[in-house]
Amino acid sequence: MTKPNYIVTPNTWDFLKSPMIKPTGFREYDARWKYPDEINLPGMTALGLGIGTQMRKHGLEPVIAVGNDYRDYSLAIKNALVIGLMQAGIQVKDIGPCITPMAYFSQFHLDAPAVAMVTASHNPNGWTGVKMGFQRPLTHGPDEMAELKDIVLNGKGEPAPGGGYEFVDGVWDAYMDDLVGDFKMSRKLKVVCATGNGTASAFAPALFERIGVEIVPSHNELDYTFPNYNPNPEAMEMLHDMADSVKASGADFALGFDGDGDRCGVVDDEGEEIFADKVGVIMARDLAKLYPGSTFVADVKSTGLFASDPELQKHGVKADYWKTGHSHMKRRVHALGALAGFEKSGHYFLAEPIGRGYDDGMRVAVEICKLMDRNPDMSMSDLRKALPKTYSTPTMSPYAADEEKYDILERIVQKLVAKADAGDSFAGKAVKEVVTVNGARVILENGSWGLVRASSNTPNLVVVCESSESDAEMRAIFAAVDDVIRTEPGVGDYDQTI
Repeated sequence: MTKPNYIVTPNTWDFLKSPMIKPTGFREYDARWKYPDEINLPGMTALGLGIGTQMRKHGLEPVIAVGNDYRDYSLAIKNALVIGLMQAGIQVKDIGPCITPMAYFSQFHLDAPAVAMVTASHNPNGWTGVKMGFQRPLTHGPDEMAELKDIVLNGKGEPAPGGGYEFVDGVWDAYMDDLVGDFKMSRKLKVVCATGNGTASAFAPALFERIGVEIVPSHNELDYTFPNYNPNPEAMEMLHDMADSVKASGADFALGFDGDGDRCGVVDDEGEEIFADKVGVIMARDLAKLYPGSTFVADVKSTGLFASDPELQKHGVKADYWKTGHSHMKRRVHALGALAGFEKSGHYFLAEPIGRGYDDGMRVAVEICKLMDRNPDMSMSDLRKALPKTYSTPTMSPYAADEEKYDILERIVQKLVAKADAGDSFAGKAVKEVVTVNGARVILENGSWGLVRASSNTPNLVVVCESSESDAEMRAIFAAVDDVIRTEPGVGDYDQTI
């Protein structure tokens, strides 16, 4: 295999003939590029050959389950990837268009040692990528991604005989059975099902109907032009639309799913948008009663309540704060034998005996409905109001180029640590500690905090703040974090701010 060209120039002879891959697409735990600006179809074939070579290097049986999301270019990209996998001597089991968690499930269902899901995830159109894993329910982490990057970019992919292709039907039915079993709601529920015209449109309405939930449709027609908004339940645009639907329909709550169905967002019966980390605390409270003494993992962007909530403490729960990112979180849940992991972005990792340990928006939807069934006298807003009050920002992402963002972050972290070491106050409070497991989480003496880290999959930094006291303190923490960020000229505008 020849080394791919790093410069991608569409509408050239080479673009049709030679693999072209921008190196920055190999991220911490996903491979993700703008298509056709950063990768071409021969580049995807080179990636497939690289994944197949990596499988053989790890001694895996040469069988992989492959799926794709609902974008107008995803099928062409998957087919290019499949050619490369077959070149490497891999037997491909193609499950067709699907949501990402269904591809993860197919690894178990088909007893396949590897999975590759072609998806742009929640990114806007023009993006593509691959989520892949060898050791179910885990996906590639930084080490595996670095190894794959080396194989692909240095032309180390090795063709081998024995490749083949099979289209596999019936995975959807098996996936539904795995999600639901014979569960049926005993209380009446009316739920806004928001899919933003994304891939989950083909799955979520049928799932709710099966468990006996009345749905209020919200953009449930498959349309890969995304005529309303990009399906991302962390974006205020989608959450506001879900809130409007709840108010107009009198629904009990709204559940919204991202472009590839591995995340879930919640709006309650009063139209309040509950950030996913708070939903995680609501779920953890319910699960702690059923499974006292459990460990719950939360990512560093999440609320401090997992550690401080008296209800969780009462049931002997252990909280572990870990690196943001679906691959990091899956690994941590697996390594600790945790019952669940919760990420502020809406990725939830429900492990045995509830789920299989991978992130699945549909599994979360079922478990939220079960939670409501176990608490028949409570509305979603009752459950929200029962939590200790904190004031949180949404996830805010200022631009920072992929090639520069980690260096920029390192300098910002050093500046924040230096301020703390010097005894400087932060938003008018003393700093208790700066946690640097993933960026910098500056924790104040009253438990309030501000975080800055680098996005693992887009050219951005990520900022989240939470106050245990007031909206004003939350804003002051954001201003203090932003003041340090603004010392870096390479940081651009935010996608959204408070």
